[in-house]
Amino acid sequence: MIAAPLPRRRAWMLGGAGAACFAALWTAAVLAGTTSRRFLPAPWDVVLRFLDLLVHPFAGHTLPQHLLASLQRFGLGWALAVAVGLPLGLAMARLRWLDRLVAPAFDAVRFVAPIAWVPFAALWFGTGIGGPVLIIFAGAFPPVLINTLRGAQQVEVRHIEAARMLGAGHLRMMTEVLLPAAMPAIVAGLRVSAGLGWQSLVGAELIVAASGVGDLLVKGQAAVSTATVMSGMIAIGAVGVVIDVALRRLQQAIEARRGG
Repeated sequence: MIAAPLPRRRAWMLGGAGAACFAALWTAAVLAGTTSRRFLPAPWDVVLRFLDLLVHPFAGHTLPQHLLASLQRFGLGWALAVAVGLPLGLAMARLRWLDRLVAPAFDAVRFVAPIAWVPFAALWFGTGIGGPVLIIFAGAFPPVLINTLRGAQQVEVRHIEAARMLGAGHLRMMTEVLLPAAMPAIVAGLRVSAGLGWQSLVGAELIVAASGVGDLLVKGQAAVSTATVMSGMIAIGAVGVVIDVALRRLQQAIEARRGG
């Protein structure tokens, strides 16, 4: 039996209580002196360091500048994944021969973790923007293609037959029939791909980038500045939440429009 969704106010209260409990446990561990504050800073130390990074450069840039560099790489890689995965998924749903041609190679490659592409990215692109974009694409592309393909395959046959009787060709069939009908599945895939792409970006920047939040984490670890590392992690999580919330709102708007 699936539990009923909680009212928004109660959900916020429970979320706040959970965060407060976590902060209390963290503070208790720090005050107990079980480890050095250098390795386990207090919550207020992390907050102060986060605020400091907003205005003072670390590893050559402030935190907003690191985030901007990361978002630029993410935007390029994710846009490329959508630009390739969405039309390819629609075409594979429409053209059986293309599905049989692409599916074996895709099924073999999609199980390779994005981080496994890091050596190739480093060899091919060095610390340029191409390496992280490749790794983001490797993480974001499979969910876009899979959800687009499955969403298009679930379109009712009568809609396809009606469009065919009206003389719709392959292109019009994909853009005017399959694409609108598969949009909820596509947006769900975009949410998954955005999350995987953002995670893949950070992993890429840990190795093959000279700027960005991942590079901030590496330099913070090298300087034994745990507060810096935690500040970067908070920024990563916050941006990930913003991206997911934006796509969730888009998904809800599409579902509401279809329901109406």
